Amino acid sequence: MNTRTLVLLSLFVGIGAVLHTVIPGFFFGMKPDMMLTMMFLGIMLFPNKTAVSLLAIATGIISGVTTSFPGGFIPNIVDKVVTAAIFFGLFTLLKAKATPVKAALLTAVGTFISGATFLAVALAIVGLPGGATFGGLFVAVVIPTAFVNTIAMIVIYPIVQSLMRRTYTVSQQ
Repeated sequence: MNTRTLVLLSLFVGIGAVLHTVIPGFFFGMKPDMMLTMMFLGIMLFPNKTAVSLLAIATGIISGVTTSFPGGFIPNIVDKVVTAAIFFGLFTLLKAKATPVKAALLTAVGTFISGATFLAVALAIVGLPGGATFGGLFVAVVIPTAFVNTIAMIVIYPIVQSLMRRTYTVSQQ
């Protein structure tokens, strides 16, 4: 993996961390996980096992450190690693370049996987806050988060694709 890739992946994690930190929790301390959007973007731009593994671990740790969910550190790490592996597998199965529509659909599916994984691990390890149920939190937090992340990807992905093309063209001259 070259330095350029590491810098870009770090930038995505950093942007995701800022978004994850400034977005307030709205339901039992849970909040939309915008770090997922950045992680998915990094996976689509650099679809190799090393980059995906590094991105998943870094995103999980940063997400865990900035979470407002009580006892959410471990569930965040597990969730990001599992989600990144499944997302990478789905992306690889498509065997084609991502388009904004594919990116949006994969983001929605990835967010559902992430939310279900997070809630399952949190339920098993620390329990869900305030007597909330898995289904209740899934409907109240995961579905709106999937919507927000999908819209964000629809906006962000074409911009980043354009910037990557320009950067690559400039660096070749």
